[in-house]
Amino acid sequence: MSFLTWIVLGLIAGFVGSKIVNNRGEGVLLDIILGIVGAIVGGWLSTMIGGQPVTGLNLYSVLIAIVGSIIVLFIWHALFRRKV
Repeated sequence: MSFLTWIVLGLIAGFVGSKIVNNRGEGVLLDIILGIVGAIVGGWLSTMIGGQPVTGLNLYSVLIAIVGSIIVLFIWHALFRRKV
């Protein structure tokens, strides 16, 4: 995947994940970073259970990235003691 695709996927996953976890966004830059990390985590978890990794900007990859970003956001909030 290209660098721009990772940014767009990270922004979508981070924004949606932030809305699900704490009903507000974390800010554009932090949403992108947490979304990209979430896409990596989600892709890794998906391959561990026999699924496909994040492959591009498609519905499956976005859903996997959102799940990963939710996990990353819960860990982020636990580490930095933000109210969820």
